[in-house]
Amino acid sequence: MIKTVATTPYTDQKMGTAGLRRKSQTVLQPNYVENFMQSIFNVIGDLKGKTFVVGGDGRFYNDTAIQKIIKMAAANGAAKLIVGQNGFMSTPAGSNVILKNKADGGFILSASHNPGGKSGDFGIKYSNASGGQIPSSVSDKIYQETLNVKEYKICDIEDVDLSRLGTQEVCGMQIEVIDPVKDYVEMMQQIFDFAAIRRLFENGFTMRFDAMNAVTGPYARKIFEELLGAPEGSVVNDTPLPDFGGLHPDPNMVYAKELVDFMFSDKAADFGAANDGDGDRNMILGPGFFVTPSDSLAIITDNFNLIPAYKNGIYGVAKSAATSTAVARVAQTHGIGYYEVPTGWKYFVNLMDSKRITFCGEESFGTGSSHIREKDGIWAVLFWLNIIAATGKSVEQITREHWQKYGRSYYVRFDFEGVDTAVADKLMADLEARLPELPGQTLEGFTVSDAGAFVYNDPVDHSSTKNGLIIRFADGSRIVYRLSGTGSSGATIRVYLERYSKTDLNDDPLKMLTEIFKIAMAVAEIPERTGKHQADVVT
Repeated sequence: MIKTVATTPYTDQKMGTAGLRRKSQTVLQPNYVENFMQSIFNVIGDLKGKTFVVGGDGRFYNDTAIQKIIKMAAANGAAKLIVGQNGFMSTPAGSNVILKNKADGGFILSASHNPGGKSGDFGIKYSNASGGQIPSSVSDKIYQETLNVKEYKICDIEDVDLSRLGTQEVCGMQIEVIDPVKDYVEMMQQIFDFAAIRRLFENGFTMRFDAMNAVTGPYARKIFEELLGAPEGSVVNDTPLPDFGGLHPDPNMVYAKELVDFMFSDKAADFGAANDGDGDRNMILGPGFFVTPSDSLAIITDNFNLIPAYKNGIYGVAKSAATSTAVARVAQTHGIGYYEVPTGWKYFVNLMDSKRITFCGEESFGTGSSHIREKDGIWAVLFWLNIIAATGKSVEQITREHWQKYGRSYYVRFDFEGVDTAVADKLMADLEARLPELPGQTLEGFTVSDAGAFVYNDPVDHSSTKNGLIIRFADGSRIVYRLSGTGSSGATIRVYLERYSKTDLNDDPLKMLTEIFKIAMAVAEIPERTGKHQADVVT
């Protein structure tokens, strides 16, 4: 039943920060998925005795690609696959299944927060036995293999029935179809005080959770409505759809417009939240109030002792370089470890495995802890609900009291999307060359104290990574530039602005950052080089 099929390499299968992401139409090309998967299997080597986890967020072409992966894994000698029922599984749930079953790795088919459908994006995330993203050294080997792959192996069989729970054998390989929600829910119950949160809802507390027609709809219904007692209808857009119902499943102030409009209306719930396509990102809202991802990480870290699983202490916390410095002040106050890493969740994994950190977060709405090796959207939402249940305070009150204690980092991300890749690369290269000239200069009233590339030296494996460019000012303000690795076409230039204040805590962020925005645009020559005078997305 095993066929060996001749193929021709593609040259565009280099993974970004979280796997391979391409336009759906690109992936529909002959043998595109097969080439990529065979290259992974070739790099892994002998699959005999190995177990892998497979699932996805339900976007367009997931069902077809999962069947290909099943048949190819069997043909390449894998012993077992653990597959989510009907092919569904969120990224955080997949990480948990890998760890719980001591699997050798896993494949979650998702392009995360990118749009779905025939005209949208498709992606494949490959995790290793840690349950987290593979290191760059491995992804580089896979890319080299994709440039040379000449054939792939596949079992010539009918599609496997993934609707029925239980174990079956396919082409000499065992397949276990599991409920993708069950194990994840049990893990959350072991971390948080479900009884306290349930009492919160019994006392009339309301929430609105927007699953954005993506994979966490079933997870959210089970947890928030069935187990915690949130009123029926608290979870909206809860049916995963191949095109996400036309939504852009990115939980931010721009793309989660339906939720934002509701939470800033006179009908707002007490608490609002959203997840992205594969469930690893989150957004937190109160009535008429938005919590930045940077502040959310800092507040979660400051309140760790309110959560049952962390009440005895945490090792430390890490953030991506682009994330604001808010959590650094919390770490210093609590006397815990603090690390700053490049963007990409894989950089947190070594710190977790070596017990240097418990919590971590990125500016791009990703927060998590060492319970798994991926960011976890529902975990972050439950953490906030647990804080509210323990303190009796609102989202806004919790956040403002945090600012009173630590000061406020006014922080905004500006995305310049669809920039020609060559133009973006040249902009960053020229900017890096100019940065050494800036220290000591005063720009728009801000004195530059330091400027250069961000370089991370991993304390565990001693690797060194350069990721993004940073301009620091004498008053603690910052500008960070980096190219996003999560797009499927062109390049996105991301510019992060931060201004710190101990006294002015109630101003508008865009107003506070006006002068720094002018500096950022001028120094990088963004209008001249890209033709863009304003960002496409501001979050």
